Amino acid sequence: MRAPGTLAAAQTPHAGRHVNAFVVERKEEAMRSSLTRALVVTSAVVGMAAGGLAGASASVAAPQQAVRTTVSSAHVSPLAVNNLGLNTARAKNWQSCLNAWGFNAGTEDGQLGTNSWKAAQRMLNAWGYNAGTVDGVVGSNTITALQKFLNAVGENAGTPDGIAGPQTRAAFWNYNATGC
Repeated sequence: MRAPGTLAAAQTPHAGRHVNAFVVERKEEAMRSSLTRALVVTSAVVGMAAGGLAGASASVAAPQQAVRTTVSSAHVSPLAVNNLGLNTARAKNWQSCLNAWGFNAGTEDGQLGTNSWKAAQRMLNAWGYNAGTVDGVVGSNTITALQKFLNAVGENAGTPDGIAGPQTRAAFWNYNATGC
């Protein structure tokens, strides 16, 4: 006795044909099943994308505010503290000098934050090195002014280009080896 849903090989003179038809039918069902799955997945992805775009339509229609970058991110420090390669002891020396010169860097904690850089910008501007706006941001104007200052005091910060590269950092490191 054969199991339900199977064909006996000797059932008809064309039993081989029935077995082959059965196998082909099963393969076609598997292919249809795979095709159906692929279509369902594709439809879902397209639906999600369309839904996302439909949801975005209101924001596309609304006017966008223009965003203008004034200084490239390569030249601006987004950090709250930027020691430009100085360790804590050397950063304290820099803060000590700024305070001794009357530019109020705040607490001498070895962390060159906004107050320290505002003091440095005030000093660099007062001494004619043109650090630009006193905002505490270590941007290209501040770096250029620092490079000019370091070159003027005998440290080789290189060409004043507004980039705090290895030569500028080394000069700043050397300058702050001792207090002022």
